[in-house]
Amino acid sequence: MQKIICKKVYDTETSTLLKKVTYGTFGSPDGWEESLYQTESGNYFLYTNGGAESKYTTENITRMSAAKKDEWLKANA
Repeated sequence: MQKIICKKVYDTETSTLLKKVTYGTFGSPDGWEESLYQTESGNYFLYTNGGAESKYTTENITRMSAAKKDEWLKANA
C-alpha cells in the first residue's frame, strides 16, 4: 500500500518492516494487524488492516514520530 501524507510517500513495498503484530487468525472477521515500517529517508509509519468486525476495517497508513515509534515498540515487545 502507498499513501502520500504531507507531501511524503509512505509505501509498504519500498520501506523496511521493523515489527508486525497480529490478532486473531488469517481471514477472521475480528482479526487485525499492525506493521511498523521505516522509509528509506528515515520516517516511520504504521500500516493497519483488519477484518470487517475488527478495529481496522480498512487498510490505512499513519505516520509516526520517532518518540511514538518507541512507545509502540515498547507496548508491543
